[in-house]
Amino acid sequence: MGLSLKGRIALIILTGALLTVLGVLATAYHSLVDDFEQLYSQRQFNATVRAAEEVEQSLVFRQHALEMLAPSLSNGISLYSVAGLQARLARHPLLQQLFPDGLMVFDANATAIVETVTVPGRLGTSYADRDYFKTLQRTRKSVISHPIIGRTTGMPLLVFVSPILSGDGDLLGMLGGVINLATTSILPEQRLAEARREGVGFKILDTEHRVYVYNGQELSSKLEPLPEPGENALIDAVLSGKRLGVIERDGDKRRVYASTHLQQLGWVFVRALPYEQVVAPARAFFTRVAGISLVIGAALALIAFWLAWGALRPLETMTRRIRGMANEAGSDQPLPESGVPELISLARAFNRLTAERRALSRVKDDFVAVVSHELRTPLTSINGALRLVHSGVTGPVPEKTGELVALALRNGERLQHLINELLDFSKLRAGKLELVPVDCCLNRLIDDAIAGNTPMAEAHEVTLHNALGAPLPVVLDPLRIRQLLDNLISNAIKFSPENGLVTVSVEQPQPDRLRLTVSDQGEGIPEDFADRLFDRFAQAEHGTMRAVQGTGLGLAICKELVELMGGQIGFYNRSGAHLWIELPSGRGVQS
Repeated sequence: MGLSLKGRIALIILTGALLTVLGVLATAYHSLVDDFEQLYSQRQFNATVRAAEEVEQSLVFRQHALEMLAPSLSNGISLYSVAGLQARLARHPLLQQLFPDGLMVFDANATAIVETVTVPGRLGTSYADRDYFKTLQRTRKSVISHPIIGRTTGMPLLVFVSPILSGDGDLLGMLGGVINLATTSILPEQRLAEARREGVGFKILDTEHRVYVYNGQELSSKLEPLPEPGENALIDAVLSGKRLGVIERDGDKRRVYASTHLQQLGWVFVRALPYEQVVAPARAFFTRVAGISLVIGAALALIAFWLAWGALRPLETMTRRIRGMANEAGSDQPLPESGVPELISLARAFNRLTAERRALSRVKDDFVAVVSHELRTPLTSINGALRLVHSGVTGPVPEKTGELVALALRNGERLQHLINELLDFSKLRAGKLELVPVDCCLNRLIDDAIAGNTPMAEAHEVTLHNALGAPLPVVLDPLRIRQLLDNLISNAIKFSPENGLVTVSVEQPQPDRLRLTVSDQGEGIPEDFADRLFDRFAQAEHGTMRAVQGTGLGLAICKELVELMGGQIGFYNRSGAHLWIELPSGRGVQS
């Protein structure tokens, strides 16, 4: 079943409002996420720059501390003795805190001669082959090494060396400071704690030597090499020169990252934040906004729907009136000509149609009444003459002639019955049919109706049965009750199977009311015909239900008569059709 016009308008309004809200929300969501990506990328970059600056300041501070101590380790001509060097190093506890893994003094050939932290085998070892010593010997300037593996410790180290020069600028020796990257982080603890708390991944890359200075996890006793190209999307993006962005690749976790470069050592600092953590605030904010937007959209849609519903209300009234007219139960009152121009035009057309329908109905009813009345008088005379001829009053009738006379008489009586039905229905419609209720016995009325319909029942091989037991006195119009019974019984006979049984039963649901039911054993009343069962000129033809000769006014007359008597009529299917009428049985029946 298709949607009504109101339903379609409601669907269009609600769908339009929903699509509009969803479109606005989708646009807002993407813009919001993009803004949050840019905001967090910039925050990551700023935090990365701050961390790099702090590391660089820490390295420079350590380097300057060595440079300030280095001149005090010689007399301007040569280095002090080993004992003198050890004594002078012991006087600087702050410097030892800056280099917790030891201070060392090397001679001009880069051989270790003094150390503050004893490491077996380190004294006397030459480090002249190390690049940072070669650089210092060539430039006479302080050098910070790249992460290396200690020759005697086997641990990842960061070495600071500063030259010890004579008064003439000759190289007398070198002062070194060692940081063990496996035990000491060059990142401030505050930054590390902040990164862990925020779920940030922090890495420091030595891009020149392709190793991790800090791999974002616990401090390691090994120098971990950078992954090969294609193995890690984050490292690939950083090494490609992109300072900030979003990593999005199949098989790799989405992350927002930022990086900066430490020029002095050639290190790259990287901070990466999980993408879900970046968009979580955006989604939370969007959820609140979406909820408010949907509520507002729903409210606006309901207001629009209410306005449209009110504008279409006259159309619903017209539909109800037209449906009532089709069922001959509607009012002929004109519709108010108000509302939008389209509805005003439709109301005017409907009122004109109603007026013309009333006029046509009056003309039709008058025509049927006049024609039926004018036909009944000569037809009565014709049927009377045929009865006299058929009974032999006028003399013997030849056999062949008698058969023709009998056929003419049957058809004449049938025609007279149809004319009587038309006249009765016209009187009922015009309100001119009067009831004459009297004291009578319902059993006798049912027996008389069964006797009158027995010839028809025998012709259809159907048995009639009165199920009412004890005599039941009532105050009803016997003529109209007989008419009701004749219509219901004849209808049941027509639609009963051969050797079927038609039963007339009576119940009293209340002391002053009775229910009379006529039941057959047919296939029942089809569902698609049920709504038209009591309409005039309606006949069923469905499955074994067969259209029969007649006006189709029998049940329509029954309905009008029952309502005139102040009762009700209906049916139900249960192993056949059961048509029932419920009537008042006392003296309260109106005449």
